[in-house]
Amino acid sequence: MTSDLQNCIQNGVSRRSFLRTLGAASAAAATLPAMAYGQAQQAGQAARRAGGMSDMGERTPLAADVVIISSNENPLGPAPSALTALCDTASLGGRYHQEISGKAVTAFNEAFGLKRGYSALFPGSGGPLDLALMSNIGPDKPLVMGDPSYEQGTRAAMTMKAPLFPVKLTPTYAHDVKAMLAAHPSPGAYYIVNPNNPTGTMTSKADIQWLIENKPKGSVVIVDEAYHHFSTDESAISFVAQDKDVIVMRTFSKIYGMAGIRAGFAVGRPDLLQKLQSVSPAGRSLASISIVSAAAVTASLQDKELVPLRRKINGDIREETLAFLAKKGYRVLPGSQANFFMVDVGRPGSEFHQSMLAEKISIGRTWAALPNHVRVTVGTKDEMAKFQTAFVKCMDKKPATANGAAALHLPEYHIPSELYRGEFA
Repeated sequence: MTSDLQNCIQNGVSRRSFLRTLGAASAAAATLPAMAYGQAQQAGQAARRAGGMSDMGERTPLAADVVIISSNENPLGPAPSALTALCDTASLGGRYHQEISGKAVTAFNEAFGLKRGYSALFPGSGGPLDLALMSNIGPDKPLVMGDPSYEQGTRAAMTMKAPLFPVKLTPTYAHDVKAMLAAHPSPGAYYIVNPNNPTGTMTSKADIQWLIENKPKGSVVIVDEAYHHFSTDESAISFVAQDKDVIVMRTFSKIYGMAGIRAGFAVGRPDLLQKLQSVSPAGRSLASISIVSAAAVTASLQDKELVPLRRKINGDIREETLAFLAKKGYRVLPGSQANFFMVDVGRPGSEFHQSMLAEKISIGRTWAALPNHVRVTVGTKDEMAKFQTAFVKCMDKKPATANGAAALHLPEYHIPSELYRGEFA
């Protein structure tokens, strides 16, 4: 908790004063895009350095002058409407106030035309994603997923001792739904990340519908829409409203800028959501979200200009960066509709990561299916300008290894990740 928020709670500072001291940068972000990436950057960078687990405090954060574009975070942080809600609600924290969480769920259901009981609010989307995966797979219920894609599916399969069937993406880096269907006759679940992480590419709603209509009875399609707000494609949530065998994950960590505040939804038929509780007795308590997070969720959902504005800000900077890379002759995976992209560095990505870190730029990691590519988060305009300078400098350097991927081992640093799980950071 920041000292400004403490002052707000302890001294009864007015909402207007709170926003003036804590939310000026975010207010500018929502109303003046040109100012957003200048004023919000300093506060955002400091907060982002503390993200993720830190091996019980044994790791050292990155230096203050390192640009962090590794974790797909939003440098704008929470919207000013969310900050207002946080301040107004924090003083009520001495009681549980479950009705505040109920308002957030109602606002979400109304936004997507969902009936009561078709969504569940969690502190973040990582926990409910694990529950959705693990409640539908096991030793006799395999998991089918894209490759490369977000590794949480892989980890869930390992935990549940479920056979894993990774399926190569199509030439346009969409999920190959027909190949996924052919991978196994009776899997427990199909996992689709849309936009996909790490490629940022989309799988069409028509393809997802085809998989839903042709999958074997008893299996579930899990669609992870963590980055869907950055795209203009239709959501798979409509399939939930139609009572299909679908669970959709949504998070407030990305476009809403609430990664550290923790809020996310699992969306599905009541019977599928109830099944999440079968994974662990702790499942119900995992869904207990703080009232300030819930209030920020409601405010964010009611801020109708927030998503389109931030989608445009991110898209403009992403396209400017991609145009620069293309002009220089660098190869980028085409079609990203997320707040990140992948670029071919022509050498082991882990080695290039270290080279960029020496230039005070922390970029994302590498996937085994694309060992010479690195994932780069779209940061502020200033951050991406620094990225461009460092990228050209590092690409001009001779690779340190002739063959074989160099291991990424930086024990003196904590490299933030959108879900830190040791080997995948």
